[in-house]
This record gives sequence, structure tokens and C-alpha cells, in this order.
Amino acid sequence: MIACNLLLFSLISEDVMEGEQQDFDRTLLLALREPGDLSDPIGSDGWEEMARDITALGGVTVLTGMTVSVIGLTLILRKPRLGSFIAVAVTSGVLISNLLKSCFDRPRPDLVPHDMLVTSASFPSGHAMMSAVVYLTLGTIVASMQRKLAVRLYLIGLAISISVLVGASRVYLGVHWPTDILAGWSLGGAWAMSCRLIATKLGYAVERSD
Repeated sequence: MIACNLLLFSLISEDVMEGEQQDFDRTLLLALREPGDLSDPIGSDGWEEMARDITALGGVTVLTGMTVSVIGLTLILRKPRLGSFIAVAVTSGVLISNLLKSCFDRPRPDLVPHDMLVTSASFPSGHAMMSAVVYLTLGTIVASMQRKLAVRLYLIGLAISISVLVGASRVYLGVHWPTDILAGWSLGGAWAMSCRLIATKLGYAVERSD
């Protein structure tokens, strides 16, 4: 799964650099706008407000708070090495995201007005990548504490759902091309799975409770 995600990111990156995804990006972005008014996303004002609430779940403030909260939990459980590992995993993910943005330096969509303030480059989506890194890494670690398969699947499914919704909201709000999101998801997913695998190999797994 890690290899597949990395391959997908590589293919998307290559297409983006060669400009082969423009038709796909434009078609999907325009499909989320009212035909007579490109400044207005489809749906009611309530949908727009909900999209802004969802996109905040992938913002720096929320992700930092979530990470610090789980690190605090590991300290309570007397697992400081696991807490340190989580901090390194998330911080390194941020650094990689910022480095890739600088390398690709893809402009934000100019096809439709932005419904959020954005200042950084577009590819890959930091919100999509970091929500995958944080929620999937934390979700799988917390899931490892549970004995019941149903609970573990629920936690991992919840982490995936949040990551998907955050990425989709960025396209809906017009601040990212769809390929930015796909690249963020694929790389973030690969990073999260790699971190979870390393944590297991290093013996950082948390004892499961009943």
C-alpha cells in the first residue's frame, strides 16, 4: 500500500509538471461552481459555511492541537518514546510538505475565486497531506490500543473520512486543483503508513485494553 501510494504520487507529479492534468482539474473545479456565477460554489450558503468548518480540521491550529493532545496521552500512559516518535513523524511530514510546495511552486487555481485566504503554493495540498499524516498516524496508534476489531476499524475509518472531507473541501472552496488533493492524500497516506510500520518495528505499540 505504501508503494502504491508513492507510485500514485509520482505519476500525478509527473503529469502536473507536464501539464497533462489541466482538463481534469478544470472540469472538476468548474463542476463545483454555479454555471452562471463562478464565484458561487454549488449548494446553499450553509454548505459553504460547512466546508469552511471542515477545512479547518486540516489547518495548522487543529492539527497541532490534536497532535499535542495525543502526545499528552502517551505521557499519561508512560510511553514517552511513542510521544517523541509522534512528534517527529508529524514534524517531518510538515517539513516534507513545505519542501515539495517550494520545489513544484504550482500556482493556486485562477479559474474561480478563492473562498479562503491562501498564501502558499498549491502542489501538493498541505491540508490534504497533513490531515492524512496526522489523522491516520494518530488513528492507527489509538486503534492499536483496542482489542476489538470493530473499534479499530471504526477509528481508522474515521481518520480516513476526516482526511477525505478536508481534501474535498479545499477543492469545493476553490483553493486547490483536484490533483493537488490527490497528491496530498497519496503522499500523506504513504507517510502515515510508513510511520505506523516503523513504530511497530521499534516496539512502540501500545498495549491493547479490553
